[in-house]
Amino acid sequence: MRPAAEAEKIGIPSVIVANSGFALLARITGKASGISDVRVAEYPGAIGIDNQEKIKENIEKFLIKNIVDGLTREIADVKVADIKTRWDPKETVFTGNSKQVNRYFFSHDWTDGLPVIPPTTERVEEFMQYVNCASDEEIAILPPAHRKAVPWNIAVNGVMAGCEPFHMPILMAAVRALGDQQYNLNNMGSTSGLLPYVLINGPIIQQLGFESGAQLISRGANPVIGRAVGLIMKNIAGFSSGKNYMGTFGYPLVFTLAEDEQGSPWESFHVEHGFDKDVSTVTLGVTNNWGPAPSPTSTSDKSGAQVVLDVLCREIAKKVRLYHFPGTGPHSEKAMLTLLLSAAMARALSESGYTKQEVKEYLYENARLPLREFEWITKYTTAKERSSVRDKAKAGVFPAEYAGLPDDTVRLLCGPEIVHIIVCGDPNRNRIMSLEGGHADPTTKQIALPANWDDLVKKASLADKTKD
Repeated sequence: MRPAAEAEKIGIPSVIVANSGFALLARITGKASGISDVRVAEYPGAIGIDNQEKIKENIEKFLIKNIVDGLTREIADVKVADIKTRWDPKETVFTGNSKQVNRYFFSHDWTDGLPVIPPTTERVEEFMQYVNCASDEEIAILPPAHRKAVPWNIAVNGVMAGCEPFHMPILMAAVRALGDQQYNLNNMGSTSGLLPYVLINGPIIQQLGFESGAQLISRGANPVIGRAVGLIMKNIAGFSSGKNYMGTFGYPLVFTLAEDEQGSPWESFHVEHGFDKDVSTVTLGVTNNWGPAPSPTSTSDKSGAQVVLDVLCREIAKKVRLYHFPGTGPHSEKAMLTLLLSAAMARALSESGYTKQEVKEYLYENARLPLREFEWITKYTTAKERSSVRDKAKAGVFPAEYAGLPDDTVRLLCGPEIVHIIVCGDPNRNRIMSLEGGHADPTTKQIALPANWDDLVKKASLADKTKD
């Protein structure tokens, strides 16, 4: 979609070919790229499930005509950027009571479907106490709408989500991660239902009461941070369900994890990625799923650690993005695996001599499938235009072993680096969970705290005690 808009900018007529239901997405993407009236030719139906005869019929009957009509139609070359410059983040858009505000915001698609706290000027200004820069300073430009994220509109969404003012540095770091090219936010609208998740590391976990143990995503300060990130994606980045946020079955709320750094036998996620243990960070990852959570159990013939490793290998083999996992190089699709291990599971591995890196290497070597089964998955669960497994092996996108015999077993992962391990959850339970995602790499940003952070947090704590 974006290449067509770029071609139009230099005077080359271009048509975007889209399935039914994606014409609106094509137009929104065109506008975000600077063309207000892109040419769209719609293919009726879902090409991925149509047989060859149906595809041929639809191309001959509908698509060719739509393409010709699009290429011969004059379009207005209006740059959306001309309109954006008039936006005022401090503008009061509505006045009324809480119920009226919620109705108004809901009607404008500014909520996640749940009641929000009205973001009054007074409430937003409380958040500004925790910011080191001007309220209109650019923090990031968030695609696909390419809107400017500044402290003021970040705080507006934080207020709506139910955050406390002292959560503001966390939200700012999360927005920096969302805006990083490595995170690849632009492609989060996939029909597979990609969902961001937030990971918090460092001293701020204890300082602000984030949960890293049992039921963590549902307790403490965790839920409101995830909700705020979801609202930021909607209201600043411009993702709107059914328009350019195309998850086939929709999306749960964005969730927040905090690592159990005290219970983990290994270095924490942010230390593993080059940050000092006394620094607090926010990481943005991505997943297509939440659950289930198998419970590896030791037996007389296998240690608990070995069962954990075997179960993780089996969990990897179940993932729907399996056909992206072995890919390497610039022509492969990005994929990532996040493994959540309770402290009990991590300790069992550590006590058997495994470092975190050695766990990753074990999974790389031992998460395998027969090539015949991998080919079946690729053939029947990906779009028709995708090249074969053997073609990808010849092109160097897949390892050479993927050009082997049908009964050969092949490694499912491109390397240990695709795996990310987080210790969290009920420390007394033998549970694990594997989260798969695509299009993005986990992106970590340091939380920048104001110079008077400790005083501000103490003041907020005293104010809470006074209220009680």
